[in-house]
Amino acid sequence: MSNGADLPDDVELLKALLVEARSMLAERDVEIEQLKAQIDKLRRMQFGRKSEQLQRQIETLETQLEDLAAGRGVADVQRAQAHGANASASSAATSIAASRQALPAHLPREDHVLECESSCPDCGQPMQTLGEDVSEQLGRVAAAFRIIRTIRRKLVCPCCSTITQPPMPGLPIERSIAHPSLLADILVSKYADHQPLYRQSAIAARDGVTLDRASTGRWVGQCEALFEPLIEALCRYTMAATKLHADDTPIPVLAPGNRKTRTGRLWVYVRDDHRSGSTQPASVWFAYSPNRQGIHPQTHLASFKGILQADAYAGFDELFRDSSIREAACHAHARRKFYDIHVRTPSDTTQKALNYIGELYSIEATIRGKPAAERRRIRQEKARPLLQTYEAWLRAKLDTLSSKSDTAKAINYSLNQWAALTLYCEDGTLEIDNNIAENALRCVSLGRKNFLFAGSDSGGERAAAMYSLIGTCTLNDIDPRAYLDYVLTHIADHKINRIDELLPWRVADKLRKPASPPDPAT
Repeated sequence: MSNGADLPDDVELLKALLVEARSMLAERDVEIEQLKAQIDKLRRMQFGRKSEQLQRQIETLETQLEDLAAGRGVADVQRAQAHGANASASSAATSIAASRQALPAHLPREDHVLECESSCPDCGQPMQTLGEDVSEQLGRVAAAFRIIRTIRRKLVCPCCSTITQPPMPGLPIERSIAHPSLLADILVSKYADHQPLYRQSAIAARDGVTLDRASTGRWVGQCEALFEPLIEALCRYTMAATKLHADDTPIPVLAPGNRKTRTGRLWVYVRDDHRSGSTQPASVWFAYSPNRQGIHPQTHLASFKGILQADAYAGFDELFRDSSIREAACHAHARRKFYDIHVRTPSDTTQKALNYIGELYSIEATIRGKPAAERRRIRQEKARPLLQTYEAWLRAKLDTLSSKSDTAKAINYSLNQWAALTLYCEDGTLEIDNNIAENALRCVSLGRKNFLFAGSDSGGERAAAMYSLIGTCTLNDIDPRAYLDYVLTHIADHKINRIDELLPWRVADKLRKPASPPDPAT
């Protein structure tokens, strides 16, 4: 740093040096603020709550709890005054019994009957039946391994010696000890419950069963190969939509030879129009790629024509050039830009931006599940004028900010995407955000914490296939274990040109368990 002796005596030169120093300090302050923002964001991602929606839900529940507690206290006092302490206690017991959740009717009942002595303990005379009291508790019997034997009887004709025998049903893996039910359980445990194969082996060992990790890994690969035609059918159905949600997430992949990992990518494409009143089945298709180059989504979406709702990833831009695919953006992404700044350094600007977007979401909450035409009408009446006011405010506010400030960058993100951010007002099937795709990726995030990395590119492709089937089951409220058990039982003998018949919603009726008959004793 220069001392006073190094400074010139010229006043004008001193002023110029002062202006330059102030400019350098301003640039440094902007850089410091940017670094602080990045550090705070990383800290929140690692240590803090990852969703402010969760915080709002907690606060709402706490408020409801306080209201209920206050209301209950007043009611108890009033009851005690009117009916006495006994009446109050009786009413409280009734309230507790009424709040108990009914146990599922479809579950089987196991009766433990407690009998009295047949003779009277006082006089010794035979007792007569008076009635019974029944109480129910929810229990869980641990899953049990069992050996499933297929016995094929042989018959012989005494006249001509003709021998007949039923054919052996097709097996998903020939000459394997793995029954379809075991394979389904391994796949669901790994890709839905996020249990790595070595943990499944340890769990089986507690029951005295050896599940070799090499064998289970090979079974997973063989099942994925068996599912390939089904995954292709699922992809065709998904891409036949007129509107898709798309997103991607990183997945560490073990690099061969050096025990290090590189970053692969899982892409997700969701067809789901239930929020706009559609009765068409929802579906999700995952695809794996070794990197995040734009050629991958461009290849995945080569047959798609319609509206793609996604974030502002530049790799999608090529898809929008010929207008066969239109872009719809995500207000949740735009909001996150303001929220990250507001958490660190709250201001009237960030608060007002969040308020505008909050009003837009409030409109959406009133039309969720309504027909597409009605959603469009209400958006035109309420959301469109609000968006016009919001846009004018953003542009006016931008003129008052330094172009290098984080708030200006957040505003520019929204304005650069404005046409795509407002397209949802023109089409009732569209959503205000891309959360449908982000929700579909949660399974990958949970799995990533347990698996740490995929063993190879083929492991990433297997994960994409299984996430596709299990995710589609989830979207259609289908038990994935029951579904995979059914498919693995039938797919070996199923005709390839009728593979669509094995899509999750096509077999859902065959998976529903009949309700248990009522107990005549009750």
